[in-house]
Amino acid sequence: MTNVDNTFYCIGTAAGPHPYPAMVRDFQSIIGEEVRTQMQAAEGRLPDSLIACIGGGSNAIGLFHPFLDDREIEIYGVEAAGYGLDKLHAASLAGGKPGVLHGNRTYLLMDDDGQILEGHSISAGLDYPGIGPEHAWLRDTGRVKYLYATDDEALAAFQLCSRLEGIIPALEPAHALARVIELAPQKPRDHLMVMNMCGRGDKDIFNVAEHLGRGKEAKPD
Repeated sequence: MTNVDNTFYCIGTAAGPHPYPAMVRDFQSIIGEEVRTQMQAAEGRLPDSLIACIGGGSNAIGLFHPFLDDREIEIYGVEAAGYGLDKLHAASLAGGKPGVLHGNRTYLLMDDDGQILEGHSISAGLDYPGIGPEHAWLRDTGRVKYLYATDDEALAAFQLCSRLEGIIPALEPAHALARVIELAPQKPRDHLMVMNMCGRGDKDIFNVAEHLGRGKEAKPD
């Protein structure tokens, strides 16, 4: 803040002043481009729906962006509801309001005086107290439906995926998995849903063990 003439403040998500959100989106769009190509090769058609976790929103906008003009494709983002929307959480779309932070106007967790509130999520990657401005626009226009999942729901999804698939997800995409578990049974059997598994969970196993009451046994000496 004291060297604005020769210093740039960059954060690793699709937020901040232009052109940073657009740069992150365009770099991350390789995710969605690969989904388009691989789905066409594997299934001969595009997916019916997309779903990804949302903190600042970089992994999600990377998946969503190449499909935004395909209006028939449903798109879901999943925020971190922490202990619940009436308690500590990091769901700025579901529980925040418009404001300005880090050089962009978006939805933020803040008090009545505009002071930024601390976000909470069991996942460190989702506790940003705001969201990328393009996600705010996609929410307001209705192109993307934004949902949320609590810490407990993410933990349950983390365990289910690990047990049934042999894949340990990061706690970030476990939030999206929690909503997949809810949404998938409501869809037709031939519905193709793509969830962005945007991180592996080996970094989270001790955190999960502690929350499950197994921290002392799980942690190495």
